[in-house]
Amino acid sequence: MKVAILAGGLGTRLSEETTVKPKPMVEIGGIPMLVHIMNYYSAFGYKEFVVALGYKGEYIKDYFLNFYHHLSDLTIELGSGEVKVHPGGKGKDWTVHLLDTGINTQTGGRLKKMAEFIGNEPFFLTYGDGVSNVDLRKLLNFHQKEGKLVTLTAVRPPARFGQMEMDGSNITHFEEKPQIGEGWINGGFFVLEPQVVDYIAGDEIYWEREPLERLALDGQLNAYKHSGFWQSMDTLRDVNFLEGLWKKGNAPWLIQD
Repeated sequence: MKVAILAGGLGTRLSEETTVKPKPMVEIGGIPMLVHIMNYYSAFGYKEFVVALGYKGEYIKDYFLNFYHHLSDLTIELGSGEVKVHPGGKGKDWTVHLLDTGINTQTGGRLKKMAEFIGNEPFFLTYGDGVSNVDLRKLLNFHQKEGKLVTLTAVRPPARFGQMEMDGSNITHFEEKPQIGEGWINGGFFVLEPQVVDYIAGDEIYWEREPLERLALDGQLNAYKHSGFWQSMDTLRDVNFLEGLWKKGNAPWLIQD
């Protein structure tokens, strides 16, 4: 199965980083978020990626064009420009399709433009700015068992602030940044059947609006509930939180493939 990744948004709430690079290329532990996500899918055996580019898409193209060289020893003949790559590099056995889907195209439009590279088969879809420890095999099995066109991973995000229970001025219970007890949200990490592109009219369509709303009305949208780790990277605070987990060696999304 192929993995489609939406990586073309502006990332305006993370302007400290995204003035010079696209949001999925913001680094956690010196590794772009996009590569963290790809590493995660790769650990489950999914190694062909279709990446929808938009804002500063050339940055992502340049990164992958030079990916193997950056991980290898090189000899460069400056007179001719000839480059010799020495054995022992640490490349990835991935296939990566990088598609320019337009700066102003919305998420639904980007998905529709990826369809010809995905083909007539089920595929994964996720965003280029979030990580999780969702079990992708269980997610896929759930999707196949339920037989709907779309399965999304429903998550309960962590609260922004600590939660307290009080009796007058006496704090009887305190929990620092607990997971929200109620209210599931779309966490991405979809499994889709190829027919979903028929629900997308054009470039201006947001995948999260009309298409998902219509799929729900048609009884073709399922939720796989994931109560484990999930974190989006929307603000500098989120970046610092994820960086802290990485530095402590406590990154739940890290799986060695």
